[in-house]
Amino acid sequence: MGVLMVIVGMFVMVLCMCTAVLRWNEMRYRKKGLPPGTMGWPVFGETTEFLKQGPNFMKNQRARYGSFFKSHILGCPTVVSMDPELNRYILMNEAKGLVPGYPQSMLDILGKCNIAAVHGSTHKQMRGALLALISPTMIRQQLLPKIDEFMRAFLSNWDNQVINIQDRTKEVFFLYLYMLISHSKLFMLSSVSNLLSLQMAFLSSLKQIASAESSSVAQQFMPEFFKLVLGTLSLPIDLPGTNYRRGFQARQNILKILGQLIEKRRDSEESHKDMLGYLMRNDDNNRHKLSDDEIIDQIITILYSGYETVSTTSMMAVKYLHDHPTVLEELRKEHRGIRERKRADEPIECNDLKSMRFTRAVIFETSRLATIVNGVLRKTTQDMELNGYVIPKGWRIYVYTREINYDPFLYPDPLAFNPWRWMDKGLESQNYFLIFGGGTRQCPGKELGIAEISTFLHYFVTRYRWEEVGGEKLMKFPRVEAPNGLHIRVSSY
Repeated sequence: MGVLMVIVGMFVMVLCMCTAVLRWNEMRYRKKGLPPGTMGWPVFGETTEFLKQGPNFMKNQRARYGSFFKSHILGCPTVVSMDPELNRYILMNEAKGLVPGYPQSMLDILGKCNIAAVHGSTHKQMRGALLALISPTMIRQQLLPKIDEFMRAFLSNWDNQVINIQDRTKEVFFLYLYMLISHSKLFMLSSVSNLLSLQMAFLSSLKQIASAESSSVAQQFMPEFFKLVLGTLSLPIDLPGTNYRRGFQARQNILKILGQLIEKRRDSEESHKDMLGYLMRNDDNNRHKLSDDEIIDQIITILYSGYETVSTTSMMAVKYLHDHPTVLEELRKEHRGIRERKRADEPIECNDLKSMRFTRAVIFETSRLATIVNGVLRKTTQDMELNGYVIPKGWRIYVYTREINYDPFLYPDPLAFNPWRWMDKGLESQNYFLIFGGGTRQCPGKELGIAEISTFLHYFVTRYRWEEVGGEKLMKFPRVEAPNGLHIRVSSY
């Protein structure tokens, strides 16, 4: 009996201490003028609830405090905005006391020079350099032929296989982007049946452009990159075994590989007509000269963006097309019409892309319904008033755009997969279309990403049929993924 009383007493004492700590932390942020909300635990805040519950956490907080509330997530005191009008204002007025406010983990791992982190004149220079690489002229004259050649080869001989389309789409776009950056010739396999073969293809390309001494590092490149991706959405706690520590260490390894590549190219004095070659140009024609650190961070950003958004959108498009046969048939009809106008070996051209109106609609509807990007972060550079509240200097503002995608006033029957809604061009230009960001931060690679996904879908739907195997679970927060993979059985069309 005595032991039981001791246990109960200890439990009550711990409960009282936890309550006291929570109350103390709330008092710290009970500053006059702040919006309502809760702050959770010291240091950790409400990050665990945010990452585990995701959209439900946001909905519960909105039900209690409205569409503008305070929290403490990803290591920062944060104000969450779920108001469409206010979100648009914030995105369109970045210079007025707001700068990018991405979590410390993302800054540390992607680099402080990446385009998403910088602002002012530095952002203008970075964006100019990136847009020069992926301008409409560049897409039409240089990039689209490479996209077509790569997708045509990669999507060959998939019939009579069970594949993990999640892994396959991630690999196809990662390999393609690396080829685009380094101009390396990928070692194409007539039949790529598993992840190991894809890793060998990537390592083959990497060894052609890096020194022989870096072979041991090259063999770790892809796993290191995947660790880097996981580390970007984690608490910045530098302890062994944490995603942050693994992601930061992965960045150091990748810096070494890319640094060796830049050094080798500079020593050779050869001209390379690829993304890296353009970023390294030091002549008078290059109006956007970058330092080596800036070049490396831009390369990492390009790889990260393509890997995360383009590959996931492609996977989800395959999923939604499988679940909606009428949409798939309409898409096939569009692409069969393109193929009928061409010889069997004739590549996709710019005019073909322009004619893929329904394909573009499928991509937009996939991005809307799957919500690949949930929102963006800004940081206040001074105390500023928003929505009748005063946000202290240094706080983050999370522009949470996810709920806009499911607003029934903007998208009737919002949970239905209906690409036809996008056939009206007006929807793409409306004020609340924030799928690709807004203002000066609108995704610079939007049209390139659409070209990549369109070409992937062209060869996939005109060559193959598929059915799902296993019915694996999908997660949509904090990132869209199938934890156990998304397996499909592929056969010739």
